Amino acid sequence: MAFWIAAGLICLAVAVLVIAAARRPAEAGTPKAAYDLKIYRDQLKELDRDVERGTLTEAEAARARTEVSRRILEADRELQADKAVRDRTGGSAVVLVGLAAMIAVALGTYWVVGAPGYPDLPLQGRIAMIENARENRPDQATAEAQTPVRPLPPTDPEREDMVQQLREVLEGRPDDPRGLTLLAANEAALGNFRAARTAQAHLLEILGDEATGRNWIDYAEMLILAAGGYVSPEAEQALVRGLELEPQDGTGRYLAGQMYAQQGRPDRALPIWVNLLRESRPEAPWVPPIQAQIQDVAFAAGVNLDPSLLETPRGPTAEDIAAAEGMAPEDQQAMIENMVAGLAERLSTVGGPAEDWARLITAYGVLGRSDAARIVYEEAQTTFAELPDELAMINEAFRAAMARIGGASE
Repeated sequence: MAFWIAAGLICLAVAVLVIAAARRPAEAGTPKAAYDLKIYRDQLKELDRDVERGTLTEAEAARARTEVSRRILEADRELQADKAVRDRTGGSAVVLVGLAAMIAVALGTYWVVGAPGYPDLPLQGRIAMIENARENRPDQATAEAQTPVRPLPPTDPEREDMVQQLREVLEGRPDDPRGLTLLAANEAALGNFRAARTAQAHLLEILGDEATGRNWIDYAEMLILAAGGYVSPEAEQALVRGLELEPQDGTGRYLAGQMYAQQGRPDRALPIWVNLLRESRPEAPWVPPIQAQIQDVAFAAGVNLDPSLLETPRGPTAEDIAAAEGMAPEDQQAMIENMVAGLAERLSTVGGPAEDWARLITAYGVLGRSDAARIVYEEAQTTFAELPDELAMINEAFRAAMARIGGASE
C-alpha cells in the first residue's frame, strides 16, 4: 500500500507541473506577435506626427510606412497561426487527456505483465521462499523418473567387456570394496550413471566410517549426473559429507557452487567459485565450466566480476625452467624473467594455488634472487598457514631454491 500511495503522489505532482507548464504561456499575457503588432501600429502614428512636425518629408514617411506595413502583415500572420495552434490543441484539456491516457496505458500494461495484488517482498522474504522451495524440492527418485534416458554415446568395446566382467565377478563377491570402486567409476565412464551411483552407494555402505571425502563427493556427482544435472536432497547430503571430510576438494567445491546457483542463491555460489578459480591451476577440470557460468552467476548476485578470473595466465613450469637451463645465459635470464613477472603479478593480485607459489620460488632460485624468493616464501607461510600439505610443497621449493643459490655462489 505504501508503494501505491507514493506512486500516486508522484503522478499527481508530475501532472500539476505539466499542466502548469502548458498553461504558463496563456497566463503570461499578450502573445509576442500581438505585442509586436501594437508597436508597429504606434510607429505608423508616429510617422504621421513626424511629417506634421517637419522632421520627415512625405517621401521619407512613405518609404517608412511601407516597411512598417510589411512588418505589421508579418506579425499578423504569426498571431493568426498562434491562435490556430491554440484552437487546435485545446490547451490544458489536451494535456489532461494525454496524462489520463498515459496513466491508463501504464496501469493496463502492469495489469497484463505485472503482478497486481502481489505483496511487497523484502530480501529476507525472498530468501525464505527460496529456502522453502529448496527444502521441498523433489527427491532423487522423482528426479530420475522425470529425467529421460538418453542413448549412450559410442564406447570402447574393450571397456564394455571389462565392465561386464566386473559385474559378473561382483555377483559372487558383492562386498569387495576395490571391485565396487572400479565398477562405479567405469559405469560412470560408460554413461550408466544410475548403475554407477548404485555401485557407489553400496561401496559407502561397505566402507562405513572409513569412507573418504572423495568417496562421498564421487557419490554426489553420480547422483547429480543420474538426475540430469539436478542436485537432489540426497546429492546435497552426500556433497556436504564429502566436503566436511575434504573441504579443499575441487570437484566438491565446484558442485557446491553449482548447487547454490541452481537453487537461486547466486550470492552463495559466487564466492565458492571465485575462491576455487583463484586457487586452481588453469588445467583443472572444473575451471572451464566455472568460467562458462560465473558471469551469469555474478550478474544474478549483483556483483561486478573481476575480469582476471576469466583469464588463464600461467607461470613457468618445471619444463620451462629446464628448457631455459639449456639456453645461453642472457636468453635464459630474459625468458625466465618475463614468465616470472607475469606469475608474480597474478599471485600478488588474485592469488593462486600452492603449486604456483612453489613455482615462483623455484624461478627466483634460478634467477639467483634470494631476497625475492624469501619474501614469497614468507607470504606463502601466512596464506597457507592452515594447509600443511601445501606448506610442505612450498617449503621444499624454498629449500631447493636456497640450495641452488648457495651452490651458484660458491
